[in-house]
Amino acid sequence: MRLTIARKLALAITAIVIISIGTLAWVTSQNLKSGFIAYLSDLEKQDLVRLSNLLAEDYRQNGNFDRFQANRRPMRDLLDQIRSKPRPENENARPPPPPRRRDPEREGGAEDHHAERPPPPPRSQDRPPRDAPPEQRPPMDPMNFGQRLSLIDKHGQPLIGPGDAPGGSTVPIMLDNEKIGMLRLAPLRQISNASAVDFVSVQIRHTLWLALALIVISLAFSLWLARHLLRPLKSLHKVTAKISKGQLDARAEMISQDELGDLARDINSMAQNLERNEAQRSRMLADISHELRTPLTVIQGEIEALMDGVRHITPAAMESLHAEVRHLNKLVDDIRQLTLADSGDLHYQFVDMDLRLLLADLLQRFALRIEQAGLRLESQIGDTPAWTTADGGRLTQVLGNLLENCIRYTDRGGVIVCSLVRNGELMELSLEDSAPGVADGKHALLFDRLYRADYARSRANGGSGLGLSICKVIVEAHGGQISAAPSQLGGVKIRIQLPCIKTA
Repeated sequence: MRLTIARKLALAITAIVIISIGTLAWVTSQNLKSGFIAYLSDLEKQDLVRLSNLLAEDYRQNGNFDRFQANRRPMRDLLDQIRSKPRPENENARPPPPPRRRDPEREGGAEDHHAERPPPPPRSQDRPPRDAPPEQRPPMDPMNFGQRLSLIDKHGQPLIGPGDAPGGSTVPIMLDNEKIGMLRLAPLRQISNASAVDFVSVQIRHTLWLALALIVISLAFSLWLARHLLRPLKSLHKVTAKISKGQLDARAEMISQDELGDLARDINSMAQNLERNEAQRSRMLADISHELRTPLTVIQGEIEALMDGVRHITPAAMESLHAEVRHLNKLVDDIRQLTLADSGDLHYQFVDMDLRLLLADLLQRFALRIEQAGLRLESQIGDTPAWTTADGGRLTQVLGNLLENCIRYTDRGGVIVCSLVRNGELMELSLEDSAPGVADGKHALLFDRLYRADYARSRANGGSGLGLSICKVIVEAHGGQISAAPSQLGGVKIRIQLPCIKTA
């Protein structure tokens, strides 16, 4: 069985719930045990206080605790008396002191002393006979209270049990504000009473059953939740499968607004870009085929005319063939550069340079060609250095391509204006020419590959339709931007923005 994301998510949630509920059940059971033992210890502490009061009375009557050391029966009688009587509401309140004994020497003799001593209570009042019915018998010692009890006299000598038992409860035996002994009860380590054990076991069993029920419910809920959360993935899976098979028009349905919704939007955006790129690639291949066919057809026609004797081999005929070969060679070179740029293999050598000097040198080199074309050049680059980090060769290629376009597509008698200004942290270089221009809304298309504006921007002027696309790739590699807009001179204005690194 394949472990899907839904199963993984369900198993993860179930494991977390099992660990959480299991830990909670274990902690609850341990707390129940310890809490119940603490509760029993508190009750035993109350019994210990009552026992100390009874021992104080016994000390008042007998004058010592010697009889408890010799015989454990008196202590059992007192314990039975405690168990047979309900605990008072105010457990800490001591009983009122009995009438003060009269001094026998003052009253007249030792015989009166024996007469004044109250007789011990009849055993029948405190302890039912052994043959009494079960409901009248005193309760047994389920918690081993007597075995854990220690009686220590006022001199610190243990009379019953060990005298140095660690922990537990300690209660002093007080008589007329005088400490006459001490009771020590060893701590209750575990529950030995069958009823108490049954009670705790039932509570723990109920807790475990509840934990098991919660685990089953959480398992069912986690399965439902996993399927509900991952339901959009099925739609995304179908869409990506279609895209992988070439169906680029497939789109994912926007089911949710969470991370899966963001993923669906990203997939739709990817599919849209792939569809656009595929359309652009197909159009580019068709355009390249057309561009290559045109010069090849011209070359083939010229050669066949020369072979058939229709045209003679003259310098003009050879110049025509040479022009078509140069155009073909430029087209191939431009395609190669775009291919290198797309694959990231177009290398740059960035250095700090003064853009003003580069531009001034380039304008000087093109000055003669501009004059021969019957155009006028206006330079507005100033004398302020314009430092930037760039590849001089690539920028020369960009600016040369732009100047070639201005010379090629500007009517005779027109003007070319080149300016360089600083705009904040950017150097802004502009090249604009006079008429003819480009139709409104078509300026952004000039940077598309193999795009040609009509008439003045046609192939008849020798362009390959890839020059501005190459310029855009190079400028963006320098961290800049290039754009086209209508010129106030009537032609096209190309603006390049590059980051500058030094102030004037």
